[in-house]
Amino acid sequence: MTQLKQISEQVVARFGAAHRTLGTAESLTGGLIASSMVEVPGASQVVKGGFVTYQSVSKTMLLGVPAEMIEQYDVVSAEVARAMAKGARERLGVDIAVSATGLAGPDGGTPERPVGTVFLGIATAKGVYDIPLHLTGNRARIRTLTMKNALNAVR
Repeated sequence: MTQLKQISEQVVARFGAAHRTLGTAESLTGGLIASSMVEVPGASQVVKGGFVTYQSVSKTMLLGVPAEMIEQYDVVSAEVARAMAKGARERLGVDIAVSATGLAGPDGGTPERPVGTVFLGIATAKGVYDIPLHLTGNRARIRTLTMKNALNAVR
């Protein structure tokens, strides 16, 4: 059994046992977080839904992330990650929502914000949090590591 499958199974099992629901808001991962969980039997009791908001306009339209926030902080920021998670939690009516925004490359990085800069957002009834990540590797590796980190964060 792969490590990823084990993590996904643990998330689904723990959320199911606690009668909790989960939603996602994904940018650079393009649905990988939600997809990894729905591979697990029983996920329909846990995963209520998810948003793939690859472009800024979809973050605003679907999740309610203010365009001004994106303009002020950049789409790859802790602020936007938190707003994405909060928007997903509110719109899906879930206990916890996780979001991911970042630079998977190979292009788009700057010295201040290099490829591999990623922010996760976690929204719960107690608050909204962010987790900054500084990942290395090619595009596929950065996207996979982002997914694993998101699953570990909600686990």
